[in-house]
Amino acid sequence: MLKIKCYILLFFTLNCVDFNAQDIHWSQFNDNQIFQNPGNSGNFKGDYRIISNYRNQWKSVTTPFSTLSFSGDTHFEKNKKIGFGALFFNDVAGDGKFRTVEFQTNISYLIKLTADSMHTLRPGINIGINHRQVNWDQFSFDNQYNGIAYNAALPTYENYQNQKSTNMSIGIGVVYEYYVNEHKKITGGIGLYNLNRPNQGFFSEVVKRDIRTSFFAKGTYRINYDWDILPSISIQVQGKYKEIIVGSTAKYTLIDKLGEYRAVYVGALFRNRDAGYLSVGLDYQNWFVGLSYDINVSKLVPASNLKGGVELAARYIIKRFKPKKIIHRVCPDYI
Repeated sequence: MLKIKCYILLFFTLNCVDFNAQDIHWSQFNDNQIFQNPGNSGNFKGDYRIISNYRNQWKSVTTPFSTLSFSGDTHFEKNKKIGFGALFFNDVAGDGKFRTVEFQTNISYLIKLTADSMHTLRPGINIGINHRQVNWDQFSFDNQYNGIAYNAALPTYENYQNQKSTNMSIGIGVVYEYYVNEHKKITGGIGLYNLNRPNQGFFSEVVKRDIRTSFFAKGTYRINYDWDILPSISIQVQGKYKEIIVGSTAKYTLIDKLGEYRAVYVGALFRNRDAGYLSVGLDYQNWFVGLSYDINVSKLVPASNLKGGVELAARYIIKRFKPKKIIHRVCPDYI
């Protein structure tokens, strides 16, 4: 039986018409701070922050799209106003194992707008190396149908000009924070990515990646001693593509005293014309673990059966022990 993969048709379409591929996206956008904005690099309490994210989508529709990301950031020892971060992600999509591997580095600088650090700005720069590759052997073509059955050993007679593409991207961003305490703060930022419009085409025609504009805002407001509410919004615009996520998370502090800290999170958010999703999370000392699940509500529902994607996030902050330097006078033991 003739077996034609729809992904090869989609792949040709993306490279032959004026329609540019998009960057990856996350449902738990507040739990991937380095990807969210380069100004977030170094913006945390501690010495080192390590973050891991995993997303698996459209398993109920076709071959699942999966994305795995690792990132870390810190401050410079001699100048803690300077933050540095690095991120690596690996994205695999479709039957052809269309793979995107990207390594990014961020650098940020803290600007105190007020002497008490209640209002701050963190501009940042992002530089990335992007590598894309498709495995043509995974696809099936009509030329491999011998009139009776499909035979993968038959030649495809397709002209593969390239199966790999590597380019560099440049981005900038800035983050503003109004901070009173851990229970009363507002953070927002805007970033511009792919400013150099890198060519990501696999054929002779140049296919420039669109500039991506990213905006986010989030806040923390204490309701009572145990409960906080954390509303947030994320807007991503890239070419014809627009993503708006809005919702809120509630945080319940289980214990926060004598060096012990535990809290749980429950949230509900909505992505425009695509999905609503629920999220849960847990703080345990310096660890955070989050889980979310997308419920598809788009026109793909007949195929997806409301199933979207599952996403995991983990974060660990390393805090080194720093003994205080005590400077005092030695009192004589005589009168």
